[in-house]
Parts: sequence; structure tokens; C-alpha cells
Amino acid sequence: MPDTKRALIVWGGWDGHQPELVAELFAELLNEAGWITDVHDSLDAFRDVEHLKTLDLIIPIWTMGKIESEQLNPVLTAVESGVGLAGCHGGMCDSFRDCTEWQFMTGGQWVAHPGNDGVRYTVNIKEPNHEVTNDIADFEVESEQYYMHVDPAVQVLATTRFPTNGVAGPHVPNGIVDMPVIWTKHWGKGRVFYCSLGHQRNVIEAEPVRTIMKRGFLWAAK
Repeated sequence: MPDTKRALIVWGGWDGHQPELVAELFAELLNEAGWITDVHDSLDAFRDVEHLKTLDLIIPIWTMGKIESEQLNPVLTAVESGVGLAGCHGGMCDSFRDCTEWQFMTGGQWVAHPGNDGVRYTVNIKEPNHEVTNDIADFEVESEQYYMHVDPAVQVLATTRFPTNGVAGPHVPNGIVDMPVIWTKHWGKGRVFYCSLGHQRNVIEAEPVRTIMKRGFLWAAK
């Protein structure tokens, strides 16, 4: 019988993204798969590098804020050693705006959401044969549409198109661009998964985002 997998979920930062509620949902998704989840509301949970290395997955849910080197470096080391890292929206890729090492590891950084919340847009699946997006068709969401600065090394699984009809902004004269929404990458021996959807818990609970997140967690932990 395979060993039970273990995940650390660390939540906090800006309350507008409902980090505690999202942490509860992510724990639920992993518990459904038979995992043991350890949930903390302090970045000090990252300090023990040897403990982090015993995990299968680290899930940050922390929008904005600051991270100290004593909290950051153990995560960088643990993921590089083979621990998975996975998350969504601002909880992973708008976590620590002044920390370029975090951005290098995660693969991207939020810079804007033209139109703010309530924009209706399409998510286009680009890798239908990947285990995260297998059998999932293009779908629409009504939420924030993240414009991001993205590491060119990521494997893009899904995109969204800018500019969105009716949403003005200084980006519009640049013409059409396909912005990554879901991606994977590697950090040393570790797997990294990210999805830019998830402004609040209800966005993640809705299918197919719920399934995408659960699959992303399992992929990152392998």
C-alpha cells in the first residue's frame, strides 16, 4: 500500500482573496484523495527546511505581504529538492511583490486585471492531453482576468485572450495577446503548478476549476 501523501497549506495576506476559505477548500480536495494536510496561518511554517523536505506538496495562499529570508529560503530549497509547489491566483503569483526569487520559482507575477472583478472571458485549453487538462474543453468564467508577466520557460496548459471586448485600458493598442492562465514548470527536481483563476473561493469551487486544481496538486506532488 503506498505511503500517505502529506501537504502543507499556508494561508494569509490580503483578506479579499478569502485565504482561509480557500485553504479549507484545498484541504478538502486533498483529503478526498486520502492525503494528510497541515494548515497554518503563519509564514513561520516555512522555516524548518528539513520538515519541508519530508512533504509531498506545499500550497501557498498568501496575497501580497512580505517574506523573510528565513521563511523563503527553506521553500526554495525544499522545492528544488523535489517537493511539489502548487497554487492559484494572487495566493501564489502575487504573493511577495518585492521577492524576485519567489517569482522565479513560481513562474510568473500578476501585474493587472483590466476591468477588475466581473469580467466574462474564455479560458482556452492549449494542452488537451496533459493530465491536468485532459478531457476539459474551453470554458468561460466571470471573475478577474489576470494579466501577468510570465517566465518563458513554463509549459502553458491554458490561455485567455486580451483585450477582452468592452474592457478599455492602455494595453489595448498593443493588439491581441494570449495570456497564460494555467501552467507547469520545474524548479530543480520539484514540480510547480499554477492557475490564475481563483479570485475567491466560489470561482475555485465551480467546475472545471475545482477539477483542474485537484489534478494540479496531484501532478505537482509526483
